[in-house]
Amino acid sequence: MVKDSEAGGYPTALGASSRESITLLGQDLAADVMGKVGFGELAFWLATQRRPTPGQTRVFEAVLAALADHGFTPTAIVTRLTYLSAPDSVQGALAAGLLGGGSRFLGVTEDCGRFLHEVIVDLGSDAPSDDAGWDAVAISALTQRKASGAFVPGLGHHVHKDGDPRTPRLFEIAAEEDLVGPHLALFAAIGRTHARVLGKTLPLNGAGTCGAALADLGLPLELLRGFALLARTAGLIGQLAEELRDPVANDIFLSVDLNNRVVPPNPAAPGGAHG
Repeated sequence: MVKDSEAGGYPTALGASSRESITLLGQDLAADVMGKVGFGELAFWLATQRRPTPGQTRVFEAVLAALADHGFTPTAIVTRLTYLSAPDSVQGALAAGLLGGGSRFLGVTEDCGRFLHEVIVDLGSDAPSDDAGWDAVAISALTQRKASGAFVPGLGHHVHKDGDPRTPRLFEIAAEEDLVGPHLALFAAIGRTHARVLGKTLPLNGAGTCGAALADLGLPLELLRGFALLARTAGLIGQLAEELRDPVANDIFLSVDLNNRVVPPNPAAPGGAHG
C-alpha cells in the first residue's frame, strides 16, 4: 500500500471537490449532509472526524447556546464600535469582537478545560469513583494552585455573584445524557470545596462549566477556545443585527468622547519612564 507521503499531494478527510460533486468527511455534501446534519453536529464532526451521538450533540449545542451572547461584553461593544467606524466591513467588526476572546472573556472555557485535564492526567488510573474522592482531589489541586499564586479558572463571575444560571443547567443536561465525565466531576468538586482552601465562596461560572463539558466530550483541548468563538460568532452577528435596527454604538462612543477628563502626563505610567 502506498503511503500518503509517498503518493504526494495534501491528504484531507474534510472537504474536497470534483467537477461533479463535493465530499465532506467522506459524505456527499449535497445528498448526505445538507438538510440532514445540523450545524452543531457538523461542527463537532469536523473537529473530531467522528460523528457525535445524539446525546453528545445535545451537550455540545447546549455549550454553544451558553456561550453565544452575554450582553454588552467587551466583545459585543467592540464589534458594534468597529461597525460604526467601518460599516463597509462586517468581517472586520466580527473579527474585532472575536479577537477580544481572551483570558477574561471566552478564553476561560479553554483555560478551565486545560486546568482540569492536567489534574486528571496526573491521577492516571487512580481516578476517584465517588464525590468524596473527587473532593480530596479538588482540595489538593486547589491547594497547589493557591500556593503557586495561580488563578483558578472557572471560579467567579462579575455579574452572577450568587450563581451562574448556566452552570446547573449544563450539569443537568450532561447528566441526562450520561455524559458527566471526570472533568465535570472534578469541576463540581471544586465548587463544593474551594471555600475551604481559598477562604471565600465563588460561583462556578458558565464558561468554565462549558470547558469541562467540552473536555468530557473528548474535544481537542487546543480548540476549546475555538468552540467558544464559534458560539460567540452567532452572538456577534446578533449584536450587529440589533445595531442595524436600534443603534447604540454612536452613543457609546460619544459617552466616552464627550466626557474625557484632561490630566497632566504621567511618565511613571506603564510604557512611560524606563529605568
